Amino acid sequence: MKIPYLLLVFAFSTAVAMAQQPERTLSADSIITTDGRLDSLYQSLPEIMVTGERPIVKSQQGKLVYDLPRLIRNLPVDNAYDAVKELPGVAEVNGSITLGGMPVTIVLNGKVTTLSTEQLNALLRSTPASRIENAEVMYNAPARYQVRGALINITLKQHSGAQSLQGELYGKFAQQYYEGTNGRISLLYGSGKFSTDLLYSYNYDHSYRNTLKTALHTLADGTVYPISNDENSRYRQNLHDVRWGADYNFGENHTLSAVYTGSYGNVHNWKDIHGSQKSDTYQRSPDQLHNVRVDYQAPFGLRAGVETTYYHSGTVQWLNSAMEGETMAFRTEDSQRINSWKFFLAQEHSLGKGWGVNYGGVYSTAVDNSYQYYYDAQSGGGAVIPDNMRSRRREQTLNLYGGFNKSFGKFSLDASLAVEHYQTSVWDKWDWYPVLNLTYMLTPGNIWMLALSSDKNYPGYWAVQNAVSYLGGTYSEVQGNPLLRPSQAYQLSLTRIFRGKYVFQTWFTHTKDYSTQLLYQSSQRLVEIYKYINFNYSQQAGVQASLPFDIQSWLSSRLTLTGVWQHERADDFWDMPFDRAIFWGMANLTNTFTLSSKPDLKLTLTGMIRSTAHQGLYDLPSSGNVNVALRYGFADGNGIINLYANDLFETGGISPRIRYKTQNVTNHYSTFREVGVSLTWKFGGYKEKKREEVDRSRFK
Repeated sequence: MKIPYLLLVFAFSTAVAMAQQPERTLSADSIITTDGRLDSLYQSLPEIMVTGERPIVKSQQGKLVYDLPRLIRNLPVDNAYDAVKELPGVAEVNGSITLGGMPVTIVLNGKVTTLSTEQLNALLRSTPASRIENAEVMYNAPARYQVRGALINITLKQHSGAQSLQGELYGKFAQQYYEGTNGRISLLYGSGKFSTDLLYSYNYDHSYRNTLKTALHTLADGTVYPISNDENSRYRQNLHDVRWGADYNFGENHTLSAVYTGSYGNVHNWKDIHGSQKSDTYQRSPDQLHNVRVDYQAPFGLRAGVETTYYHSGTVQWLNSAMEGETMAFRTEDSQRINSWKFFLAQEHSLGKGWGVNYGGVYSTAVDNSYQYYYDAQSGGGAVIPDNMRSRRREQTLNLYGGFNKSFGKFSLDASLAVEHYQTSVWDKWDWYPVLNLTYMLTPGNIWMLALSSDKNYPGYWAVQNAVSYLGGTYSEVQGNPLLRPSQAYQLSLTRIFRGKYVFQTWFTHTKDYSTQLLYQSSQRLVEIYKYINFNYSQQAGVQASLPFDIQSWLSSRLTLTGVWQHERADDFWDMPFDRAIFWGMANLTNTFTLSSKPDLKLTLTGMIRSTAHQGLYDLPSSGNVNVALRYGFADGNGIINLYANDLFETGGISPRIRYKTQNVTNHYSTFREVGVSLTWKFGGYKEKKREEVDRSRFK
């Protein structure tokens, strides 16, 4: 067991540092996997990445404005995605950003778009951290932002007006089990009122994963089958991302902007399984995305825009599998093609004496054309090839909202109400979404914030298709759920900021119709089924403390402690309803050592420990990790070299298991440390132009 090493690191760092006067710190990281069985497995376990430093936060009408460049200036952070993780209360869970344990929307310059989470994360990783001006954090976004729930708005630096050409070059090489590379180029040209910017990035990922599965599979007649499989998979991905935009500034608060976002990728996956099941699988998955958005802002508070997105993903899979006398061999092709449009109009008025009103509307529509066909299908011993599927689904959403804000003395109030109509072939429903933020500022660095919010989360497009696919062999079956309902969340939170850097928060969240992908060992046949299921509800009550501290000028640190009570209930989970509750805790500690000012040399040591937890029927064992990075700055800060090693003791992975009634299965996932080096070079006094991201969270 390697966890004791983590405890020693934490004990030593904390004992030394807590004896000193507080100030700052950062990160910890989590598990990111390409295995479909791990989708949403960790989403209830926020892994809090934090940072702070003296009074680097201020309050403005229900939002916290952080001086993010100052938070990351001494850290081995080179892109916007990693920069966001340094905000207090922010976590990365299974490759997605969360805030206060809940999902969060990230936008650039207040512009909400239609790219999914996966596409958004790719673009954030390809955006240089040097472009960031500040970050606005809202635990409950008012309706005028056209986003429900938590929101992080990244403000990027503006073109100064003088004619200039600026840019940044970046390259990285990483070695885990196999190698991976990443490179990007960013250019910004501006002259007078006109500016244009171009971003291109390329990512190559070559990875290996081993999964040891042990299970006892019980059928309805009482027969028990012992299962023992050794799964090995290799994965190659080539991903190209490009963004080109142009802006024309007519005058103050009077701009016209347009941006194109494109993504082109190709994934190859080979998997072989030995043991109780024998199978060989090869899968190829190309995808592409094209997004165009036009925005207009008028000086009298009007904002209007239109956005269109085309997304296409296709997969070809060859599979040969045999288990307990049943055989199956086939080639399958599936495709998802999404065409969506979004139109929005928003108006804000400043009425004087601290009053402001806002109102507007958003209309969006999307058509999902998907299919899955089986070819050369052969089976024996009772195995049945799934039916072909072809589907055309259309959805429409109309959202109308109104709100007001008022400042009076040390108090500020921001309240809004949105009404939304959501229509598909299955659902036709109206919903109301109230939001209230009350802020009390004793002094600029001492703030209380009370927030009440409501939110709705829509399922992914492919999750609601009536399709069946396989994870490397016919024993592991993935089923769609056409009746999957959107979830509705209600949250009450209280946040306390002390001396501009200590952040304390407590919250309670109730999510009706919460859904996640769970495993079920069928009682009717020898197959485990992965399927998105609606719970009755999921509840969380949590507390969190973010505590920065310094030792003179050579050590800057932050300790973040999180405790969560979690309760999940599902009365309609196959033939075994469950009602489970648990308390789990987590600690994150980051230390940045200034080894030398001239030359500029800094060492960052980060660690995380998390206790056991639940996710549906899963029992998630304790885990932790330790990461280290050495940062060298040269050429007056224009050049930066980072050497890093993540998950030094290979303890970041977990082996989720199920022991519930007749369900008995354990998946032990391999974990490998990653070492790498990156080089960043800026030229032309590089600073960046504002650009928005696109939401693609519901695509395949």
